[in-house]
Amino acid sequence: MTVLDARTLNRATLARQLLLDRADLPVLDAVAHLGGLQAQEPQEPFVGLWSRLRGFDPAALSDLLTGRSVVRTHLMRRTVHLVTADDALAWRARHDAMLRQRVLGVYRGELAGVDLDELAAAGRAVMADGEPRSMSELARALADRWPKPGPRPLGEMLVAALIPMVQLPPRGLWRTRAGVRNAPLSSWLGREIDPPAADGSDPVGQDLVRRYLTAFGPAASADLRAWCGLAGLPAAITAVREELVSFRDERGRELLDLPDAPRPAPETPAPARFLPAFDNAILGYHDRGRIIDDAHRGLSVAGARVVLVDGRVSATWHVEADTVVVTPLRRLSRAERTDVAEQGRELAAFLSDDDSHRVRIAASG
Repeated sequence: MTVLDARTLNRATLARQLLLDRADLPVLDAVAHLGGLQAQEPQEPFVGLWSRLRGFDPAALSDLLTGRSVVRTHLMRRTVHLVTADDALAWRARHDAMLRQRVLGVYRGELAGVDLDELAAAGRAVMADGEPRSMSELARALADRWPKPGPRPLGEMLVAALIPMVQLPPRGLWRTRAGVRNAPLSSWLGREIDPPAADGSDPVGQDLVRRYLTAFGPAASADLRAWCGLAGLPAAITAVREELVSFRDERGRELLDLPDAPRPAPETPAPARFLPAFDNAILGYHDRGRIIDDAHRGLSVAGARVVLVDGRVSATWHVEADTVVVTPLRRLSRAERTDVAEQGRELAAFLSDDDSHRVRIAASG
């Protein structure tokens, strides 16, 4: 079986994630291709798409949100994701059990003795009036009936797990600050959530396998689980295995992939790319070694914005007074600094409506 080294896997990830060459894709198609973007920080997906799409217009993403073609909802890993409306409806029921268990993993003691099906029914009854509510507003509406858990555990269980919700605009619109107002997913979209397959098969799980490999492969089953948070996918993998090809990584793990998916040569040049906080190009793997060194792995879960140089996390970045400030994590060559500076100037212009092209790179460590 062919062994793929870390650099080969890195170039495959960059190609699948649209980070090797910016793509000429409509924004909706890009969101679908990526299987969504992690989006608990509302403005971060705009940078993620700017780094991936040629000529990205942030208004296009805002229009998709207000036009209800894209939604912000709790989904993979119980995090807020920006996904297409079609994927939200198709995937949500498959995530139900995982979402419940992840909330219980935090609030099991507080929610002990609460009948979750009864709580869900009560929450849906409150939301039936069509009024959007914050998490705390919904929890307070039920606090008299369930006073013991407290509003936070009740609210998180309802909004993140029991009732499929969307976070309504203006939350998540370009350059807009707004609190979270929730509405039921099906009422917002005017369509019902797809039910589980009646015959006990798992077509959604099989679709998730294919979609994950399209955007992240080659990858191990543990990587798939790390991306979506679902434990029950071995049967789905078995069902589609004949469609797939297999490799090994340098640790001996089996990696699965779609036969015709791009796997560029390891020497393929990789331009500098600025990634937003919590980008799935990093978080979408159990083994993140293909893109980030173990020494820096904590950055990816701490919300640091990072810069890829030669395809790997090599710096962090933030904005001060319309200036993109880059802090290298290793010594950058002169050519690398030039590449980072050029991309940084373009990012500064994007973030400032072309008012600023300022970038500052700290001395390399």
